[in-house]
Amino acid sequence: MALEIERRFLIKNDDWKEFITKKIVIEQGYLTKNLDDWIIRIRFTEKDFKIALKKHIKSFTNFEFEYSIPQKDGETIMSNLSNTIKKERFFLEIKNKSWIIDCFKENNYPLEIAEIELSKEEEDLSLPSFISKEITGLTYYSNFSLAKNPYSKWK
Repeated sequence: MALEIERRFLIKNDDWKEFITKKIVIEQGYLTKNLDDWIIRIRFTEKDFKIALKKHIKSFTNFEFEYSIPQKDGETIMSNLSNTIKKERFFLEIKNKSWIIDCFKENNYPLEIAEIELSKEEEDLSLPSFISKEITGLTYYSNFSLAKNPYSKWK
């Protein structure tokens, strides 16, 4: 069983940039209509397409199953979606922990979100200085919600 245990945070400054180990560009879209059921996501990461099935279980734990799909299939699916987002994803190493920073583009610019995957919900976590506010569980910050209701339209 594939479990994703993840916490998410807003960012207050650019101090995270000194910890970057890698960067990729992501475009992703959703075949799902609402958050209450399984979320079906397709993601393109510069070189390949993957489809993921996600379902919230409790707190900040989800089922997550992800599979590679042929490029032609991925291109066809993506070209027929209206709910998509684009972002740059930065991978960081901080005190032996792997963090991800997503810098959203287009209609979700200038939103930046930090994520960390944990091995268990009770895991102790030391927050880096660039972390502002925890947004774990706030569904309007989910990638699915940002695809339907972009950050630029919130105000």
